[in-house]
Amino acid sequence: MSKFLPFILFTVFTNAAAQIMLKYGMMQLGPLSFAGVNPVLKILQIVFSPFVFLGLCTFVISMASHLFVLSKVELSYAYPFLSLAYVAVAAFAYFLFHEDLNAYRVGGIALICLGTVFIAQGGSTIHGEDDLASLHPSNGEVSR
Repeated sequence: MSKFLPFILFTVFTNAAAQIMLKYGMMQLGPLSFAGVNPVLKILQIVFSPFVFLGLCTFVISMASHLFVLSKVELSYAYPFLSLAYVAVAAFAYFLFHEDLNAYRVGGIALICLGTVFIAQGGSTIHGEDDLASLHPSNGEVSR
């Protein structure tokens, strides 16, 4: 198991939290209409509404965490974990917004979870550790 898994999960859950905040913020704003309104002003109104703004800030935190993770582990290992954000969002949307969670969605969620377990079991190469291992212990020269 990767020692960077907590950072990966932090990325997943901040991504999911951002989605929930964005949805809640857009629900508070109501249906969008650009009729008779300056589109730039409307976009600014949306962006700076409290929950949308908080959701966007949370996305920035999530992306910063993801960038850190990408600097440490393989993309093919880290990226599939982001699908777990869908699992979290579906659960929260069901409980908070009373969105439908039918058998097809539950089946898809189960497959996502199973796939993520398979990916996690496969492990990842940690960037930077190979460079240290390639140093020759006798003279300190890099062997390539």
